Amino acid sequence: MAKYRIFTAALILLLLSGCSLLPKEKDETLGWSAQKFYSEASFAMSDGDYETAIKYFEGLESRYPFGRYAMQAQLDVAYAYYKDGNHESAIAAADRFIRLHPRNPHVDYAYYLKGIVNFNRNLSFITRFIPTDTSQRDPGSTIESFNDFAELVRRFPESQYSEDARKRMFYLRNNLASHEVHVARYYMKRGAYLAAANRCVIVVEKYQRTPAVKDALEIMITAYDKLGLEKLSTDAQRVLAVNLQNGALDVAEAEYTEEKSLGKAVWDYLELDEN
Repeated sequence: MAKYRIFTAALILLLLSGCSLLPKEKDETLGWSAQKFYSEASFAMSDGDYETAIKYFEGLESRYPFGRYAMQAQLDVAYAYYKDGNHESAIAAADRFIRLHPRNPHVDYAYYLKGIVNFNRNLSFITRFIPTDTSQRDPGSTIESFNDFAELVRRFPESQYSEDARKRMFYLRNNLASHEVHVARYYMKRGAYLAAANRCVIVVEKYQRTPAVKDALEIMITAYDKLGLEKLSTDAQRVLAVNLQNGALDVAEAEYTEEKSLGKAVWDYLELDEN
């Protein structure tokens, strides 16, 4: 038994010494400057290798936590997370930049990026290429996106991103109104006429000047007729007729552009190419 214990102990010591002799994983970033980190991360971004870009951006901030490159990396990593499909991390990174640099000249982009992330949160790979009615999806991210863009417009009305944010807000508002109409139709099919009418009232009161108002009024008329509420049905018919006559329901859908790139503007502002 004693010999067995000695043998076991010797074997353990041999294994431990052997492990210490194994070559350690080489750190490719050893000795990199902040500029080198940022350049490599930018190259990875341009190649669509967002995972590597994130690693380099975060490595830059970890090793060089102060300075212009670190500040830029904090913002760029939010965009890298977004492009990599990690929406929660993208929003967290944008929020962190806003908290750390509330007076930075480019903090408006962080607000804009949050809106973009939520704007595209529910878009799957298939729905990006096959037309679908986005108003039928869960409105949670739509509301968050609308609020993000509204915050941008409120704080930075003259921002280069505010015009696009306003267009997206118009689009999102139309979608929210259409969502209420979809729910109202769902209730109508199941005979829940009062619930359907109440949903349509929300559209008429909260989402005026949207294309969904016409559909909402038409559903209200039918729902009130089903409920035997003649006066309410007549009122809804009168409102619909007046608005049709005045052309108040002829509302065009707003267009919006793709998300804008921050890279060149910030690169010029920070004069990174001169370092």
